[in-house]
Amino acid sequence: MRVPTLARWLRVLLLIVPIAVALAAELAIITDAQIAKLAASFGPIAGERLRGWKEILTSPKYKKLPERQKLELVNDFMNKTTFVSDLEHWGKEDYWASPVEFLSTNGGDCEDFSIAKYFTLRALGVPDDKLRITYVKEIVIYKEAHMVLAYFPSPDAEPLILDNIKPVIMPASQRTDLVPIYSFNGSSLWLAKEQTGRGQQVGGSDRIGHWRELQARMRAAS
Repeated sequence: MRVPTLARWLRVLLLIVPIAVALAAELAIITDAQIAKLAASFGPIAGERLRGWKEILTSPKYKKLPERQKLELVNDFMNKTTFVSDLEHWGKEDYWASPVEFLSTNGGDCEDFSIAKYFTLRALGVPDDKLRITYVKEIVIYKEAHMVLAYFPSPDAEPLILDNIKPVIMPASQRTDLVPIYSFNGSSLWLAKEQTGRGQQVGGSDRIGHWRELQARMRAAS
């Protein structure tokens, strides 16, 4: 997968807020009946994965965990899903799946892993300003664009990296195979300055763009 142009990524990233609104609704309303319907369509494994995810989202014991344990829980759970390229899985060059699509079809690419982890951690109460969906280039093995989730324990702390290709959560300084490009969360967009820093904020992610298709899918699902 080649590294897209900055202009293309900026157009995509500026659309994350309407997507966040739709996914927040999806996380809140998934029911046992919906899970049963998806399991009937995609098989019993889909039902197991969705029930496990719902347990994480709704059980008080998980919401009470320290944040580091929440990271481990969500990272391990999502990383059990199979990596499949967008072209193979969806027949499209670039498709951002919702957590429900990701889990029910038991497959997705690096973007889907990171998005699912991000929204699940947000549902567990991890503040938005501690999380960044981060575009990087993997320079050692795959030598291509990649996506990870970064967690900042405090504003000036070195981030921890949640990744599907290296499942152990590690400090960013230890991920010398990754070169950060830019990152975003529900409110802001940053260009990377260095391996472990927060980067330069280049605007908010509150503008409406062309990323309407995923938002419409999520609203339709509710």
